Amino acid sequence: MTEGSEIGERIRSLSPASAVAIRMNPREYADDYFAVLQSALKERGDGEDVHTIYVSVTNPCGLVWSIAQALDVSPDRISFVDAISHTMMNYREPLPNATYVESPRMLETIMLRVEYLLRRHASARPMLIIDSVNSLAIHNPQALLTEFFHILVNNLKSRQVLTLLLIVSEDTVSELDQLVSLIVDETIDVVRPPG
Repeated sequence: MTEGSEIGERIRSLSPASAVAIRMNPREYADDYFAVLQSALKERGDGEDVHTIYVSVTNPCGLVWSIAQALDVSPDRISFVDAISHTMMNYREPLPNATYVESPRMLETIMLRVEYLLRRHASARPMLIIDSVNSLAIHNPQALLTEFFHILVNNLKSRQVLTLLLIVSEDTVSELDQLVSLIVDETIDVVRPPG
């Protein structure tokens, strides 16, 4: 288990071709989520040659972008594939650095958009964040989701892309934890110190 203060250090130390699951506590989701974003976007993604591709499945890219702005992340260092804004009817003001997918069920389209952004930012060291394995599991059958992750993560590893998969999980091991454990190199449990 990793305390919030150590998350940045762990993420910074990851090799470019790693796929990592970051498990967050559902009772501490907001705090854990912010700690992970701060660590990933600010501490790892702040390098001049790093470009983050953020796949929004739970939180619309507008919310994530507002957090990124608060962390002083430059707009040319982050792109979004937003698969939730249409579903939430939160598509009034599209971001210029975002591409929108109509539904989290459109897994092939998500992969194609990620591929497009990787090619568009080919000179950068890429990092991909998928903000919720849980949300993808709600919208997709497990067999299809397993195939999606195997294809996506293996492709990203072969291209030296650091991949962070966010998962909300209780202390007990769930089917999602088992699915994710088959495709990631390691799992980081986010734990913040009491008090």
